[in-house]
Amino acid sequence: MGEIKIGRMVLSVCQTNCYFLYRDGEHEAIVVDPADQGQQIYGALQKNGFRVAGILLTHGHFDHIWGLDALRDAANTAAEADGLEAVKAYAHEDERALLKDVHMNVSEQAGRACSTYADVYVKDGQEITLAGMTCKVIATPGHTAGGCCYYFEEAGMLVAGDTLFAESVGRTDFPTGSMGTLVRSIREKLFVLPEDTKVYPGHGDSTTIGHEMKYNPFCV
Repeated sequence: MGEIKIGRMVLSVCQTNCYFLYRDGEHEAIVVDPADQGQQIYGALQKNGFRVAGILLTHGHFDHIWGLDALRDAANTAAEADGLEAVKAYAHEDERALLKDVHMNVSEQAGRACSTYADVYVKDGQEITLAGMTCKVIATPGHTAGGCCYYFEEAGMLVAGDTLFAESVGRTDFPTGSMGTLVRSIREKLFVLPEDTKVYPGHGDSTTIGHEMKYNPFCV
């Protein structure tokens, strides 16, 4: 099998990173955080020869979920036409309420109320395998109660959502946020990963676990 690759689209008013992971030479992709314009995401992937195999949500804030329903609908229309299984969205089990509530997920305040759901709610430590790629769910509450990261150990990649940024961390002044909890999550759950693990955050450029252990002012 080819190595795991990652691509990025920057979407929504918040310049949110929507990632897609795939194996080199293969045509199935995992989408992480469909930030906005789900039909556009689907069209871009389709144009480049990809089929959506599944959708992972790091958390339920509006700028990470606005495109979910349209992407899931488009992917499932194609899957049904091809006689394939339905495409599912995954989120941590503690994010169920926030995904549904337009106040908690800040979508109402942002001017476009969005209430949605995951098809599968997962637990800390659970493994998800889609399109021949396996990731581990790492629960990292703090930015939101049900925030999580997805660790692709084979590729040395961590898709971190708004838990950990390059020399920063996610804000904690929205519903269910807690700075103390967030810092503990990073120190206890992420800083135990190999230092060369590449971190792909929900906003901004990538970094590494080793760099953040040394230079992140919130966590040193």
